Amino acid sequence: MPADEDKPLAVRAAEVAPRIRPSNYPEPFASRMNRREKRQLGDVFGLSNFGVNLTRLFPGGESALLHRHSRQDEFVYILEGEAVLVTEDREVVLSPGMCAGFPANGVAHQLVNRTDRDVVYLEIGDRTPGDTGTYPRDDLVADLVDGRWVFTRKDGRPY
Repeated sequence: MPADEDKPLAVRAAEVAPRIRPSNYPEPFASRMNRREKRQLGDVFGLSNFGVNLTRLFPGGESALLHRHSRQDEFVYILEGEAVLVTEDREVVLSPGMCAGFPANGVAHQLVNRTDRDVVYLEIGDRTPGDTGTYPRDDLVADLVDGRWVFTRKDGRPY
């Protein structure tokens, strides 16, 4: 039997169980992600080259810390609500039907929900080995090692 026969061919995205842990970040950063819910759609199908998440930001929520990747490209598409795309030097309001893309080593970015309604969006990113995430406003570096994020402080000390 081929390995993918135990994977579904199609699902209703909103019915995929949310990820149990709201964040892989260490504290004090992980608790900042408590107003975010991710449904890991790519994992349902066994995708290994890129990830796809259906993400909900509750009012006051943020998608991630302000960050950039060394090797990973990212893409977001807004389905519901209004998110503020925050970069190091500007902000743009994203509404349903709008999208944004972030090439590797590009602008540091995050989405923030400053409204009283949920924001729902698709996020897509590749899973290139050897990726590093940098966080210009936080004392944090993330290295993708054997498919898992390893977090250190900027001086190299572990969390």
